[in-house]
Amino acid sequence: MFTILAFTRDSAVMTSATEPKRAPSAAPAGHVSERDAREVAEAAREQEWKAPSFVRELFEGRFRLHLIHPYPTLDPEEEARAKPWLDQLAAFLRATVDAEAIDRDAKIPPHVIQGLAELGCFGIKIPREYGGLGFSQTVYNRAVALAATVESSIGVLLSAHQSIGVPQPLKLFGTPEQKKRYLPRLAKGAISAFALTEPDVGSDPARLAATAELAPDGQAYILNGEKLWCTNGTIAEIMAVMAKTGPKAISAFIVESSWPGVEVVHRLSFMGLKGIENGVVRFTNVRVPKENLLWQEGKGLKLALVTLNTGRLTVPATSTAAAKVCLDIARRFSQERVQWGQPVGKHDAVAQMLGWITGVTFAMESVSELAALMADQARFDIRLEAAMAKMWNTERGWEIVDKTMQIRGGRGYETAASQRLRGEKGEPVERIMRDFRINLIFEGSSEIMRLFIAREAVDTHLKVAGALVDPTAPLSAKIPALFRTALYYATWYPAKWIGWGWWPRYSGFGPLATHLRYVNRTSRRLARALFHAIVRFGPRLEKRQAVLARLVEIGAELFAMSAACARAQALHTSKKPEERAQGGSAAYLADLFCRIARRRIPERFDRLFDNDDVAVYQAAQRVMANEFTWLEDGTGGKWR
Repeated sequence: MFTILAFTRDSAVMTSATEPKRAPSAAPAGHVSERDAREVAEAAREQEWKAPSFVRELFEGRFRLHLIHPYPTLDPEEEARAKPWLDQLAAFLRATVDAEAIDRDAKIPPHVIQGLAELGCFGIKIPREYGGLGFSQTVYNRAVALAATVESSIGVLLSAHQSIGVPQPLKLFGTPEQKKRYLPRLAKGAISAFALTEPDVGSDPARLAATAELAPDGQAYILNGEKLWCTNGTIAEIMAVMAKTGPKAISAFIVESSWPGVEVVHRLSFMGLKGIENGVVRFTNVRVPKENLLWQEGKGLKLALVTLNTGRLTVPATSTAAAKVCLDIARRFSQERVQWGQPVGKHDAVAQMLGWITGVTFAMESVSELAALMADQARFDIRLEAAMAKMWNTERGWEIVDKTMQIRGGRGYETAASQRLRGEKGEPVERIMRDFRINLIFEGSSEIMRLFIAREAVDTHLKVAGALVDPTAPLSAKIPALFRTALYYATWYPAKWIGWGWWPRYSGFGPLATHLRYVNRTSRRLARALFHAIVRFGPRLEKRQAVLARLVEIGAELFAMSAACARAQALHTSKKPEERAQGGSAAYLADLFCRIARRRIPERFDRLFDNDDVAVYQAAQRVMANEFTWLEDGTGGKWR
C-alpha cells in the first residue's frame, strides 16, 4: 500500500504529473505493470531517516523549534570570501548580459559563457582541490539567483550543470579516479547535463527504454536510447545518463558527447527561457567504459533522488529572487502611477496585492535560506525541506508574478522593448511571467512534490500499521501488526491532543510567539488529520491525491511560518548592526505573513473530508470517455 513515485526532474527534465499519456502504440518502453513501477520507485527511496528533519517532525505532530532556532548562519570565513566574488559576478552580469537579446535571439552568447567560466561559475560547489571555488549550497544558491535575476536562462544553465548535472552526483558518489578525471574539467567550464526523461517516460522511470548492456569483452557498456528535454544537452561536453542495466535496474553513467554514437537530434524551444540549450539526445551503440559507471549498477534512481535533495534547492532561491524583482517593480509603480488624484498604491485593491507580495516575499526568502543552510550543516535529512521549499516557493512566486502583472496592467503585458519605444522605462514583467512558469514543473512538478512529501509523511504509520491496511499482506503478518499498532497508537494518539502550546511558551519571540504557539498546536492537529485519513481511506488513500495535497499544503504553511519567525528573530538579535537594524521590520513582515498563512490553513482543514473530490474526479472520467465533446464545438480546431 502507498508507494508513491518521488522522482520527477528538471532543470534537465521537464515533466508534469498531469501530462497526458500517449497512446499505447506510441510507447517505446513497452508495458510495465503497476506493481513493477511501484517496486522500482520504492527501491529508489531513501528508506531510513538517519538524521533529524524539521518537516518530518511537523507531520508527526512534534514542533521541534530547536532544529531551526537559532536560525542557521553561513560560516563567517566563507561569507567573507564569497562577498567579493558575488560582487564581481554581479558587475560582470550587469556589464555583459543583454537579457532582451538572449530572449530575442534564443541564445546565450559564447562570450557570456566564457566569462562565466573565467569567474569560476561552473565550479561554484566543486572542491578547491579539484579547481573549483568550494562554496557552500547557500553561496551557490545566491550566485545562481543573482544570475537568474539578470537573465533566467543563465540561471538555468548554471543550475542544470551543477545541481544535478555531473558535478553533484560525482561529488557524492564518484570514485577518486572519476573525480580526478572529470571535476577539474567541469570546474573550468566543461558544461554538463543530466539525461533521464524520454518521449514516453516522465514520472514513471520503470518504463525507461534506454539500455546499457555489458559488451562481449566485459570492459564497457553499450548504450542505446533517446533522451528528451535534456537541458544543456545541446552544448554539454559531459552528461549523466540513466539507462536500464536489467529488468528493474536503472544505472547512471558518465558519458562524453564527443564519443561515437552520441547525437544531438534537435534543439527544443519553449514559451520562456528562450536561451536554454535544451534538446533531444540520441545514443546509438555508444561504448561507455565500465569505469564510467556512477556508484553501482541499479543505483541510478537512488543517486538521482539523493542528488536532488540539494539539487532542487536552487529553484526556491531563484523563485525568491524573481519575487524580489517583482516587489521592486510593483512598489515603484504603486508609488509613481497616479489615478483619481493619488498613487495607485493608496487604493485598497492595489494595496492588498502589494502588501501580500511583501509579506510572502519575506517568507519565501526565509524558507529558501533556511533549507540551504540546513543542507550545508550536513546534520539534517533535508529531503522534505528541499521538496517543500521547491513546491511552496514556486507556487507563491507564481502568485507574486501574477499579482505584479495585474498591478502593472497593460504595461505588465507589454514587452519592455515596446515600453521603451514609447519613451517609458522598460519593465520586463511579461518576460518574467514567461520565464517563471516552468518553475512549477521542472525539478519535480508541484503535483509530484506533493506526492513525494505525502509518501514520506506517512512513512512512520506504514512501518507501524502498513500490514494492516495492505490487502496483499498475509494473515501471518497482520496479526503481529495488529498488536504492534494497538500498542503504538495507545500512546501516540492521546499525545496529539495534549501539548504545551500556550503562554508563556516562546515568549522570547515577542509578538511572534502567538504564531509559534499556533504552529505547535496545529502540527498536532495535522498529525491527527493524517492518521484519520489513513484510517478512513486505508489502501485507497494513495488514490485520494487531493486529500494528500491538502495535508501537504498545511505542512508547507507551518514550515513557512516557522522559517519566517526564526529568521525575523535571528535578524532582531544579530551581532551585525545592518541586520539588527532590519529586525523590527522583519518581525513586522513575519507577523504579516503568519496572519496570511493562518487564513489559508483552516480552509484546507475544512476541505479535508468535506469536499467535491469524488464528483470532480467522476466528471474527469466522463470527459476522458468523450462524453462532453460537444462543449468543444465552435472552435477552429486547426491544432488538432
